[in-house]
Amino acid sequence: MTLSIYDYIKAKEIGTYYNASKDNKTEYFGQSLFPRKKQLGLDLRWIKGSKGVPVVLKASAFDAKSDIRDRIGIQEIQTEMPFFKESMLVKEKDRQELNKIIASGNQDYIDLILTKIFDDTTTLLDGAEAQEERMRMQLLSDGKISAVSDGVIYDYDYKFNSNHKEALISTAMWSDLESSNPVADIQRWKDVIIDDTGVEPTKAICTRKVWNYLMNNKKIKLDMNPAGGQNIIMTDKMLVQYLESKLNVTITVYNRRYAEGGETKQFFPDDKFTLYPDKNLGNTYFGTTPEESDLMTSNKAEVSIVNKGMAITTTEETDPVNVSTKVSMITLPSFENIDEVFIATVHQ
Repeated sequence: MTLSIYDYIKAKEIGTYYNASKDNKTEYFGQSLFPRKKQLGLDLRWIKGSKGVPVVLKASAFDAKSDIRDRIGIQEIQTEMPFFKESMLVKEKDRQELNKIIASGNQDYIDLILTKIFDDTTTLLDGAEAQEERMRMQLLSDGKISAVSDGVIYDYDYKFNSNHKEALISTAMWSDLESSNPVADIQRWKDVIIDDTGVEPTKAICTRKVWNYLMNNKKIKLDMNPAGGQNIIMTDKMLVQYLESKLNVTITVYNRRYAEGGETKQFFPDDKFTLYPDKNLGNTYFGTTPEESDLMTSNKAEVSIVNKGMAITTTEETDPVNVSTKVSMITLPSFENIDEVFIATVHQ
């Protein structure tokens, strides 16, 4: 029997290839703080915010004024959790090449073309992972998730404690290397969380830009070397050791980026510094996509699930003869330990 592209490009094979390729990729930082977890259904009552209460979904009118922040584009709202979906077709040239090679029976060439096609397809899964990380980093930097669908802005409000936020102003901003006092700021923020919750935040996250403020801060340099003062030659390792000794805080410098609309953006913003405890902050929940619930047993498509809830769906197209590959997910992080986090804006 002669095989066709339908026999080679299947959701199961794509999922297997993607899982194998993950060994060569660096896991997103937020996944360690918000590990993936599967749930049935899509109801937000399972997604917890402050005090363990459900997250509130707020839709903003088209002309309403709102904060300027990076908003995540979503396909639609499915029973209150955001639904992401994207698809692609096997390129015409690749399909023709694969058809010719299939006819030749040369398995090495077949594998070569399939690898190229699978690499193209797994970019959809890479994009789905990036959407997860955007939501997690929005929570860590703002305490809420902002999304847009069909021009309507949706805010997933986790009821972040306003007393656990502070925006530095004037000479207190860390960009003022002469006057600012980051050590005193961090200790003050830690004390707020300890007093309110009894939990000591011993971890923090910021970008390289904010880290460089700390590296060049006059008061930090003087404290590290009172005799030499500003002449100290600071290194990353020296600052890490100083902050761990002085404040019992280990800082992750996170500058990983994603691409959107022809430009690259940082997952975590340049102006924020977030303190948190050394434990999971919540979970990245996955609901059941329509593809998973309705097509797993269908003969019209093939579905494979990776990463707890990302659905890969392959469908045969007859006009033109082709294979459509779709990746979809319904996901939202919870934030059970939100009250043990402090978010500071250190530069404006």
